[in-house]
Amino acid sequence: MVAGPGVVVDPGLLAEVAEREFAALGVRGELVHARDMAHLRSLVTGGAVVLPGPSAEARDLIGQPLGPVIWVDIERADGVTAGEGATHLHGRGVSGVAWGIRHAVHRRRHPSRRVAYGPSPEQWGDLYVPAGAAPAPVVALIHGGYWRSIWAADIMEPLCADLLGRGLAVWNLEYRRPDLHGWQATTTDVATGLATLATLAFTDPPALDPLTPQDTPTIDPSSASGTSQDAPALGPLTPRDLATGSAVPPVRDANADGATGLGRGEDAGQDAASGLGGGAGRGAASGRGEGAGRGAAEGREVGRGRGAGGVAAAVVGGSVLDLSRVAVVGHSAGAQLALRAVADGVRVALVVSLAGVLDLVEGDRRWLSSGAVPAALGHRSTQEPGVYADASPLLRVPLGAPQLIVQGADDDLDLVDFSRRYARAAQQAGDKAKYLEMPGDHFAVITPATPIWQATAQAIATALR
Repeated sequence: MVAGPGVVVDPGLLAEVAEREFAALGVRGELVHARDMAHLRSLVTGGAVVLPGPSAEARDLIGQPLGPVIWVDIERADGVTAGEGATHLHGRGVSGVAWGIRHAVHRRRHPSRRVAYGPSPEQWGDLYVPAGAAPAPVVALIHGGYWRSIWAADIMEPLCADLLGRGLAVWNLEYRRPDLHGWQATTTDVATGLATLATLAFTDPPALDPLTPQDTPTIDPSSASGTSQDAPALGPLTPRDLATGSAVPPVRDANADGATGLGRGEDAGQDAASGLGGGAGRGAASGRGEGAGRGAAEGREVGRGRGAGGVAAAVVGGSVLDLSRVAVVGHSAGAQLALRAVADGVRVALVVSLAGVLDLVEGDRRWLSSGAVPAALGHRSTQEPGVYADASPLLRVPLGAPQLIVQGADDDLDLVDFSRRYARAAQQAGDKAKYLEMPGDHFAVITPATPIWQATAQAIATALR
């Protein structure tokens, strides 16, 4: 890890953060403070985590082809494009250093294939494919961050590793956020990114990095509460208590007694292969995924085949993606985008909300996260009720797809409220919706070691069998 000249941060604190992450990840690392620009240039190598500093010369390095460097600005720095293979994280404060180290280690341990679905540097997805010839179900991940550009797809990488280890392929989607690009760009990108999944095909698997560490430790992005190892329990919407000592609880209906497990439903995923992007692009005037899939396969050879059991499949890196078994999983604001995409017609076997922002009207009225909702949509709910009617999952039920609504009990109480009310509304509208509430904060639901994620992952795997 390298700190460039002029970086404004206490050196001792920077060292503490770096050393804590090195230890947590089980890697050897060193923090070096560059004396001057010549020293900085000599230290920048592929895989390094670099705080470039404020000088024009240092800023110029970010866009140069220097390999998979992880550039970290602890201050907000919009409009910065990193060189090919590099990453730029910004605006997360000193904690951004920890995120940068996690991202660097993840990239070495879990190679993926990055696929662009548009010309913007923010229009891409990372595809992870498990080893083996059997058709693999696919989980598409949509990150949150209250629709703000300082948060990116890297925050979902611990889930990528966990799901991959369960034999699931993963499509980790990046998209343009509305604070810089507008709401229409965001909804279009999510629809297009999901539609692109059905076009993917490559002939060679990604090469493994020879420096990949042998162990994959658990990464806790919250470094906070919500990871209790006590016996988990579902929230107040659960119709009955869990069996004593159950490590991973069954997922149950929010209001129905006796329901256990998470069924795929009679028609779940039946048309997913032929219609993953089905309906995406409908209603362009209302902003529902205009142009979904346009140019997604430009210049790409598409390999389609028949997987086990005759299901439609795509051949990727010698493995097979079973496109009839696709789940879309969104965290926080990403959950809103995931459920909205399904409401717009994307056909999936399961859609999952992790601590989702599911009632945008109340999110606006309550000024959630310092006004994140109207900042994203561009208007207050009283000014443009039609935009909110299209965007708010609560106003789009029934979605017509199986759903799992997951909520940490220690999260923002407004999000707990949104998830509980949404689960009830979805069931009352006729959707096959299950509700899972357990101890945990906003990041516990995307931390692999937590009981709430373990229960969620088991439910996803069961639904995609």
